[in-house]
Amino acid sequence: MTQRETDQSTRTPRTGRRPGASSTREEIIAAARQLFAQRGYDGATMRAIAGEAGVDAALIVHFFGNKPTLLGEAVQWPFDPDVEIPKLLADGRRNVGRRMAELFVRTWDDEGDRNPILTLLRAGMTEPQAAEMLGGSLRLCLFGPLLERLGSDRPDLRANLVASQLVGMGTVRYVLGFEPVASARPADVVAWLAPTLQRYLTGKLER
Repeated sequence: MTQRETDQSTRTPRTGRRPGASSTREEIIAAARQLFAQRGYDGATMRAIAGEAGVDAALIVHFFGNKPTLLGEAVQWPFDPDVEIPKLLADGRRNVGRRMAELFVRTWDDEGDRNPILTLLRAGMTEPQAAEMLGGSLRLCLFGPLLERLGSDRPDLRANLVASQLVGMGTVRYVLGFEPVASARPADVVAWLAPTLQRYLTGKLER
């Protein structure tokens, strides 16, 4: 083997763009999803995500522009709204508030720190774009279609009121860990949320 061949065989592989832009993009998303779940938004740095995916951090910027956009791409919702909305309406308007509370508390408790809603909640504390992603996704994918099927008036206001309850409870119970709410039984949390959610979804709202 010549000296040139030896140098080439021992040279560190070049980082940066790799063959197959589509597969590389998916590898970055998979790495981001894993690290956001393990470390949270702040702990999952662009450099760490790049290292996990085996690419340069500059390549993440090339594909996604910034970290909040990458977060939005990496989020996998813990439930399918198209599947859950009919379940929420199984009793018509009567118990939709309780069913909504049960859905969120169940997914929060089952998913724990891996829950993408909680990841967005934590990120939204310091990153406005993440907060907008969370609010927009909830309104467009779940609250909006649900309120349309309920036939409720003032759907935009109602969606924001419902979000205020669920985001508030998620923050207090799962992000900040305020006691005694943080260690309360799931059934108790559902009982606290359900009446207010029911009123916001179907009740009369003051002008």
